[in-house]
Amino acid sequence: MATSGKTVTVEQIGSAIRRPPDQQATLIGLGLNKLGRRRTLQDTPSVRGMIAKVSHLVRVVEGK
Repeated sequence: MATSGKTVTVEQIGSAIRRPPDQQATLIGLGLNKLGRRRTLQDTPSVRGMIAKVSHLVRVVEGK
């Protein structure tokens, strides 16, 4: 990745089935929609807020 600034990697560990539509939309907004998927995103307050909203469905993966 050729971006500057801090990044955060999130992995989906919980299913979006039987979750409220806003939580499903938040997962899609993070680029996650299937178990085990990982995405590296810019570490911004909006992304942190999205992670907090679905914190029971995702995990922050530690970098190297």
